[in-house]
Amino acid sequence: MAKKSSVARDKKRQKLVEIYTEERLRLKENGDREGLAGLPRNSSPTRLRNRCYVTGRSRGYMRRFGLSRITFRELALRGLIPGVTKSSW
Repeated sequence: MAKKSSVARDKKRQKLVEIYTEERLRLKENGDREGLAGLPRNSSPTRLRNRCYVTGRSRGYMRRFGLSRITFRELALRGLIPGVTKSSW
């Protein structure tokens, strides 16, 4: 489980990105670099980090499922992820 402060910080960044998305696009279209620099630093989408929505782990993130590799494996072995089966050959 990731630190609660890291998860909370990332959620705060997600909210800021949603709030400033339209304004950021408008400033980019107008070429206003000073206006972009005036926006909050955490409102930039590049500062977001993909995190597992169960544990908050940032490494080994599987984009298709929104889970870390460890959580994915646990849930898949329990049969809780539809359409995922253990392979054998």
